[in-house]
Amino acid sequence: MATSLKNLSDYDPSGVPDGSSFSIGIAVAEWNPEVTNALLRGCVDTLIQAGVHENNIEIRRVPGTFELPLACSWMAQQEKTDAVIGLGCVIQGETRHFDFICDSTANAMQEVALRSNKPCIFGVLTTDNQQQAIDRAGGKHGNKGDEAAVTALKMLAVR
Repeated sequence: MATSLKNLSDYDPSGVPDGSSFSIGIAVAEWNPEVTNALLRGCVDTLIQAGVHENNIEIRRVPGTFELPLACSWMAQQEKTDAVIGLGCVIQGETRHFDFICDSTANAMQEVALRSNKPCIFGVLTTDNQQQAIDRAGGKHGNKGDEAAVTALKMLAVR
């Protein structure tokens, strides 16, 4: 569903599992920091609101979105970590670089989940321009970081 039809921060708090017993790893890309830092704030705030203790949230910064899967894999290997979230932003440019990064990262994040048997959430914005990214990082379409946090908790509840 297009985010123009859904606010990424619009969820029923009563439908979010209690996170007080969970430990969450978050890898966040340094590239496009205005956007990725906003995604991180939304993600952490949502986790804390759901009961995850601040000292049970491990944050690791990586150079770019392409590096998220390896960082998530390293965190997922830790016994204490229940789920990992990768936060990044790739904005369409003039070359096909966008396509390669988005596709490779999405596939690798799924592979991390399957190999680790832990939720690995793809919290990556893939937008046509900077304004679309800002709109989805706490702007008029909500915050993908919120959505990633809720998704991690819901996946843990499925287990």
